Amino acid sequence: MSTYTITELAREFDVTARAIRFYEDQGLLSPSREGAGGRNRVYTGRDRTRLKLTLRGKRLGLSLAEIKGLVDMYETPKDSVAQMHRFLNVLGQHRETLEQQREDIEMSLAEIQAHEDECKRLLAAQT
Repeated sequence: MSTYTITELAREFDVTARAIRFYEDQGLLSPSREGAGGRNRVYTGRDRTRLKLTLRGKRLGLSLAEIKGLVDMYETPKDSVAQMHRFLNVLGQHRETLEQQREDIEMSLAEIQAHEDECKRLLAAQT
């Protein structure tokens, strides 16, 4: 079974060791401890996969609680159909949030454009 150090995982996934420790504190990773006083973290292939899924979830914009729920769901021997429905539900909710944010951004951009156009019109009228 392959094991990894925190440095190896940080390098592989281009994250800081601090971020990995944070994910550990959040219960997403659970390395074993070795060395004097358990100072050295030893990550398994399972931890590596959980980190990979966590980072993928972050790129999708999911919260750590959502990511943890989804990742933990695959740790238990449950019906995969129910798991996929849960995942679709989380993704659907996230899509709605992003679409609302996009609409808000488009409205803000339109307002900015209107103000810019008005300023340009007023400047042109004065010259």
